[in-house]
Amino acid sequence: SIRVDGDIILGGLFPVHARGERGIPCGELKKEKGIHRLEAMLFAVDLINKDPELLPNVSLGVRILDTCSRTYALEQALTFVQALIEHDGADVHCANGEAPVLARPERVAAVIGASASSVSIMVANVLRLFQIPQISYASTAPELSDAARYDFFSRVVPPDSYQAQAMLDIVTAMGWTYVSMLASEGSYGESGVEAFAQASREAGGVCIAQSLKVPREPPPGQFDTLVLRLLETPNARAVVLFANEDDVRRILDAARRNNLTGHFLWVGSDSWGAKISPVVQQEQVAEGAITVLPKRASVDAFDRYFKSRSLSNNRRNAWFAEFWEENFGCKLGMRGKRVGGAKKCTGLERVGRDSAYEQEGKVQFVMDAVYATAHALHRMHRQRCAGFTGLCPQMSTVNGRELLAHIRSVSFNGSAGTPVTFNPNGDAPGRYDIFQYQLNGSAAAYKVIGEWTNRLHLNRDALRWSAGEPSAPVSVCSLPCGAGARKKVVRGVPCCWRCAALRGLHLPGQRPAELCPYEQRPDRNRTGCRPIPVVRLEWRSAWALLPVFLSVLGLVATSFVAVTFLRYRHTPLVRASGRELSFLLLCGIFLCYLATFPMLAAPGVLVCSLRRVLLGLGLSCSYAALLTKTNRIHRIFQQGRKAVLAPRCISPASQLLVAFSLISVQLLGILVWFAADPPHSFVDYGERRTPDPEQARGVLRCDISDLALICSLGYSILLMVTCTVYAIKTRGVPETFNEAKPIGFTMYTTCIIWLAFIPIFFGTAQSAERLHIQTAMLTVSLSLSASVSLGMLFVPKVYIIIFHPEQNVGKPKRSFRAVVTAATMSSKLSQLAAQRPNGQVKAELCEGAEPAAAPTNSSYVSYTNHAI
Repeated sequence: SIRVDGDIILGGLFPVHARGERGIPCGELKKEKGIHRLEAMLFAVDLINKDPELLPNVSLGVRILDTCSRTYALEQALTFVQALIEHDGADVHCANGEAPVLARPERVAAVIGASASSVSIMVANVLRLFQIPQISYASTAPELSDAARYDFFSRVVPPDSYQAQAMLDIVTAMGWTYVSMLASEGSYGESGVEAFAQASREAGGVCIAQSLKVPREPPPGQFDTLVLRLLETPNARAVVLFANEDDVRRILDAARRNNLTGHFLWVGSDSWGAKISPVVQQEQVAEGAITVLPKRASVDAFDRYFKSRSLSNNRRNAWFAEFWEENFGCKLGMRGKRVGGAKKCTGLERVGRDSAYEQEGKVQFVMDAVYATAHALHRMHRQRCAGFTGLCPQMSTVNGRELLAHIRSVSFNGSAGTPVTFNPNGDAPGRYDIFQYQLNGSAAAYKVIGEWTNRLHLNRDALRWSAGEPSAPVSVCSLPCGAGARKKVVRGVPCCWRCAALRGLHLPGQRPAELCPYEQRPDRNRTGCRPIPVVRLEWRSAWALLPVFLSVLGLVATSFVAVTFLRYRHTPLVRASGRELSFLLLCGIFLCYLATFPMLAAPGVLVCSLRRVLLGLGLSCSYAALLTKTNRIHRIFQQGRKAVLAPRCISPASQLLVAFSLISVQLLGILVWFAADPPHSFVDYGERRTPDPEQARGVLRCDISDLALICSLGYSILLMVTCTVYAIKTRGVPETFNEAKPIGFTMYTTCIIWLAFIPIFFGTAQSAERLHIQTAMLTVSLSLSASVSLGMLFVPKVYIIIFHPEQNVGKPKRSFRAVVTAATMSSKLSQLAAQRPNGQVKAELCEGAEPAAAPTNSSYVSYTNHAI
């Protein structure tokens, strides 16, 4: 590690070495990504310590560690939190008996790093537990923007969500609608392709042919396999890469070995950027590649600093000697790490003079991360140590949460002159340069062709492709259809289609064939489009005559019965039939007949609202009343066999309460329907969109789907079925005492009507006359259901009231026990009538009858005319 003392210590995490092989944690030295970046941190600290305006009289120190592999990086990161862990010295004893002195490691105020997103994620999970702020200079995984999980993490580079949008904009600008994706296994690659796929789904217009992953430890031949798999979709020439530079280099090498130079159109992320290492000796296969890189600029002061470093003046860098050997191809005496017959280093070599030098791309961001921490410490020092020279006691221990707040609020111009700011999630704003790798004769270089700052700015004149082609190559699934043909899109892949012969609603003479807008059709000469006529069910239609006739007849009959019952409401027959429930039943019948008119009227907001209300409300009122009646009859005779007291809730008020409770369920469902989906009308152009455009019609209808219709009628059908069950249970009660049998016949007939309605209604869903047939069937079924109830339950009573008033007289009231006993005797008589002579039957019944019970103080319920 590298240690530099100071009043405040900053931690640093850099990939000085590559990942090792066969159990070794660290491998070969990384000159640019490792040494350049850590020297950038040391250089920034030197500048800050010399700056009289920034942290005056306060010096910064560093503790820099290597993160060559994920597990090794986690072990190294634990070094930063050792000072915050209490050490127990009770078991430690000195030989001379004195108390032990435990050396505490220095405490870091903040950590600069790491580079790889996977490493930053692991380190962030540790540092947040000890409230140590972390600023990364290269980690771009979108998941690090989650402020709930990584609340102490910030970064001076934009996340991949911005990068993915920039790459999607490039693909769209190039006209590439069919692309493949390739990612390195890990958080960087996987989150990058996921962000690209999500952005493409939201924007539309770009389809993903396939998405492949490079394993962390690929077996031999893996990259050849990946290239051949990419070739399985040959039309998807564009390949979006979210891979590290080592994987990019090996993918390009595999494409070259398989003679695919010039086939693929590479679109690389910032891990490729403008790096030389991925394209060395592979210039031909990489030609034309478009890459993105966070907007940056070279820091000239760092170039001067780094070129001046030597073995004699840079002893603080523990890895500089290894860099010296690697950079100059020499060996430093017996302790040198370089093997083989390399020449001996003299120490007089100079970077940039005796070796190639180019500033690494993330140097600027490393310096910006260090300066962001310094500015935050400076603001914290002014608040806590106002008027104090140097580091005051209040800052001897830096509060991590307070420092984080100052980091998130900094705003300054960075080392390259670009502004440095953070959003609430700790992310830097998205600013990218767009590069293209171009060959000019034997020379190859990355050339800036545009930039992206929330939107793409592309210089198309600067684009160059292989063989000097001025236009961009094609990466599409299907080519445009020619004249006289139209597209037939492949299901699930909107960017792929087959070209089919022109007919129907398409216009000829266009390249490609053009389809008229959805609400239009070609004119007679097929030179233009005209609106499709809109139709609806007319009042004068033959399909409307029968429903209207039945409805009008039913409304007149229902009104006549209601008036008759109202006029003779005090007569015994009307009272015995249950006046309150009878009027509720008449109301439901009236609504069933009335529903025909909004079903046939021109759809609008009011008409559609009435359809929703009347469709199930009339049936609910009818069957709620009938269910209450049959349930009342069933309970009375069940109770009469057990006790002499009448059951509860059989009074008229109780019966109305039960019925209205059942109806309220339907009303609640209607209210929820109105709230979730307000009623409206629309024109359905798909129902009658025939191959012959002259026969095409739009149908004006309400927004009531078949599922909504089933839900609206479903509750009423449930009431009807329940009422039928009770009618079956009370079928044995003698006719003299109740109207159970008429109710039973009514429900049996109603069930038959609706059983016939269902197959006819849904069986005509594909018919050209669907609207007319289904509307007519629904209204006729409603009218027939109402007519059955009206004819079987009310017409006989009205006949007696008008033509035989002598039968509409009261009979002596009988007690509840007497009524039930008489009903039981009558039931037994009817059961034995087929097996015994009449006289024998009567004798058996008389012998089996018990003497009348003596009067008691209990109150009995009596019923007029023996009717219940």
